[in-house]
Amino acid sequence: MSGLKGILEAILFVSGEPLSVDRMLGAVDGVDRAELTSALRALQADYAAEGRGLQLVEVAGGFQIATRPDCAPWIKRLERAKEGARLSRSAMETLAIVAYKQPVVRAEIEQLRGVDTAAVLKTLLERRLVRIVGRKDAPGRPIIYGTTRQFLQAFGLKDLSDLPALRDIKELKEAEPFTLPNLDVDADASPEEGRSSVSETESMGV
Repeated sequence: MSGLKGILEAILFVSGEPLSVDRMLGAVDGVDRAELTSALRALQADYAAEGRGLQLVEVAGGFQIATRPDCAPWIKRLERAKEGARLSRSAMETLAIVAYKQPVVRAEIEQLRGVDTAAVLKTLLERRLVRIVGRKDAPGRPIIYGTTRQFLQAFGLKDLSDLPALRDIKELKEAEPFTLPNLDVDADASPEEGRSSVSETESMGV
């Protein structure tokens, strides 16, 4: 049982989404439904009894490892600290292109920058400065990017019309790194406003 609990904990941890019993049965050989369900209940009890920061919850027809609600204040504090991190020159350059050229796809950004931007876009998504606004009606249906309300807040802009005159991309490359202010991110923001999951962007073909 202990070995099975460890296996289930591992696959639940890396999945990033609720897993049904059927999906877990497909991933674990030589285990029947009753045994797997029993191991899940035991794992659930372990989390509850040890007072850990994680819990095993049933949601959306499956099981998922999630943080405990009473840990939310510390998680939010960490998120604020992330938002106060410095943006590199490459991140600033990419963000400027998105801001001035939006709606824009990755290929258009890379044409202007001359380098791959996948990692930088993921960083900007994680920091809620850039969001996914849809897909372009073109071969491959590439993802379209735009800026967020957090972007406006970070740079003290009322709206996009307040953007200063666009500087040359070469000048942006020489700009100093920018330190983001600690923003009070609205926990109830719409999903598209703050979509930032790395795994999600990978699955969508960033």
